[in-house]
Amino acid sequence: MNAREDLTYVYAAVPDTREVRAALGELRGVSGAPVSLLAAGTAPVAFVVSRVAPDEFDERTLKARFEDLEWLEGVARAHHEVVQTVARHDTVLPLRLATVYQNDDRARRALTAQSRSFTERIALLRGRSEFGVKLYISPTGSTGSTDRTGPAGAAESREGAEGPGRAADASLTPGKAYLRRRRAQHSVQETRYRHAQEAAARVEALAHRFSTHRMRHPAQTGALAGPEENVLNDAYLVPHDRAEEFRTALTGAVEGLDGVRVEVTGPWAPYSFATPSPGGETAGEGAAP
Repeated sequence: MNAREDLTYVYAAVPDTREVRAALGELRGVSGAPVSLLAAGTAPVAFVVSRVAPDEFDERTLKARFEDLEWLEGVARAHHEVVQTVARHDTVLPLRLATVYQNDDRARRALTAQSRSFTERIALLRGRSEFGVKLYISPTGSTGSTDRTGPAGAAESREGAEGPGRAADASLTPGKAYLRRRRAQHSVQETRYRHAQEAAARVEALAHRFSTHRMRHPAQTGALAGPEENVLNDAYLVPHDRAEEFRTALTGAVEGLDGVRVEVTGPWAPYSFATPSPGGETAGEGAAP
């Protein structure tokens, strides 16, 4: 059992190479603990691990800890930093946050049991990184971040500043003026949804040219999305040598589409592709090799 009965925290599975071991160096992980590799016999992969205190990470404590957002953010940041550091040196298979074993022996048994699947998955991910692509619709009355030039953009901007149709006829009764504004708002929003559908089609077509796999995530809501409406939240597995082409092409996917914004993030360690997800992950025929 580990000294002081500390638990074994596992960040990822990686190829057991000299480069990876050197990359860990002085790296610190969750709770500031040193990070190291944990091997299992002749297995070609190893776990990236550190030690954590049982009074923070045993099963019962974790249930309560996951309600503490400040604590959770700190653990998530440390976990992510370790995974990203390793990813800069070799292919990494990230494991879920707070993957903890009672001791090194338990972790080795798990590594041995899953060594083949880990090796196969790492082979799939080799030479590729994850990019995130999100589409947002601006709220009615917002000019958004897209090009607003031209008569249509100018008219919508005036409606956003003055209220749809408010300047059109000041002589209307309050009730009729309200209905006119509501109809105008509805028309603007319908247009933006059509633009979002077109943008999504463009994203799919462009991404297919540069990526090998896609994972669809649920659209974000509430504080995660902010004042805009998130209508697409996809992750793509992109070969390293196509990364800049991917970013450039996808960034231009909403050109000419008022009220729609695209956000491209990455490269990241391939969190979304660490394990197969039935029905969620797709591989495109004819996509980048």
